[in-house]
Amino acid sequence: MDMRNLFAEKAKAVGVKLTPAQAAQFEVYLELLLKRNEEVNLTAVTDPEEAAVKHFADSLTLLRAVELKPGAKLCDVGTGAGFPGLPVKILRPDLEVTLLDSTNKRLVFLREVCDALRLSGVTLLHKRAEEAGRDSKLRERFDVVTARAVANLNILAEYCVPLVKMKGVFAPMKGPGLSEELEAAEKALETLGCNLRRVETFTLPDKESSARNIAVFQKTRFTPKEYPRHGGTIVKKPLFLEKKEDAQ
Repeated sequence: MDMRNLFAEKAKAVGVKLTPAQAAQFEVYLELLLKRNEEVNLTAVTDPEEAAVKHFADSLTLLRAVELKPGAKLCDVGTGAGFPGLPVKILRPDLEVTLLDSTNKRLVFLREVCDALRLSGVTLLHKRAEEAGRDSKLRERFDVVTARAVANLNILAEYCVPLVKMKGVFAPMKGPGLSEELEAAEKALETLGCNLRRVETFTLPDKESSARNIAVFQKTRFTPKEYPRHGGTIVKKPLFLEKKEDAQ
């Protein structure tokens, strides 16, 4: 199996062109991921071809959905094994990428990947998202904030939107159930200061023909100071969800 050609093929299928050097970096990244996954829980996807699609090609769809200006600051919330932030960084080395996660073991793995690939301009941040959102050095500092497979949108928005700078973008990566999540989160996103601009839909190049959606929100108002709330409250009482249910 020629993994470099496979990476290039799967990236091309979602509209992104890899250089041979980038394909080689992806190969090293995947090798480290599968090796360290035996010690640290990083991914449930252990088949190399499946990972090339569900992790790497999927991450690259962000480059098709969002305009990232030269030198833009990107924050990947709940980055886990580095998706989507690290593949995007490999394609766009000019970006300043912050990988945020509450589990230090994952960040240790990501440091190993960054060192192996000689990537600079990557900040590894060991914090809970709600703590980051209340940190004056991080709050409303990022051009683009994204997250993949972290939480439902009404919860995820409170984690992420406080980090987005004015006129910046919140771009959650979601599956086929996005429309229902958008409806449930509409009031929360409005309160946090974001407006939906568009939804970009992609079909991943696999046997399942997986539908993936990226919602693109723009920050049009500063997030009120009371948000984000404490982590337990965010999960137990998602913004306005209980009011919506009471009204039905």
